[in-house]
Amino acid sequence: LILTLMPAMVRAQSASIAAAKLELTDDGYQLEADIDLQLTTGMQEAVRKGVPLYFIVEFQLTRGRWYWLDQSVISATRGRRISYAPLTDQYRIAISGISQNVSSFEDVRRVLSRIRSWTVAEKGQLKPGEKYEAALRFRLDTSQLPKPFQLNVITSKEWSLASDWHRWNVTP
Repeated sequence: LILTLMPAMVRAQSASIAAAKLELTDDGYQLEADIDLQLTTGMQEAVRKGVPLYFIVEFQLTRGRWYWLDQSVISATRGRRISYAPLTDQYRIAISGISQNVSSFEDVRRVLSRIRSWTVAEKGQLKPGEKYEAALRFRLDTSQLPKPFQLNVITSKEWSLASDWHRWNVTP
């Protein structure tokens, strides 16, 4: 019984990239992604007690070279922060300086799990016809946690939230 429940318990405390695409728009190349994200009850309790959580979305675009290591074309990160305001009984989500208030932790999860209209490259930065490899990752930034929680990260799987690198090919 324990062995059959173990994958479900591990999956409940993780994140994975469900879908990601890079699209050319008038503003440049924009990233859109959906993340399967499960935040633990310990994280929810910590936020409600005044501990803000910081998440990092990392994006990389590389071009393969047969004669040397792959060339890094783009490397971008975007921070996300969630906190709780007990006076208004609302959660605050800050993404790149823009804040949004939501009323439930489920809404927090829904907003964190969507990446929309993130301009990662200008129009002329990628060469048409070239093959690139894009990679995306989402993780909890444990270095931003208070020191007592950082010790918990070492001993508890509940605080180790990170997706694997999701890779896909891009040809502009």
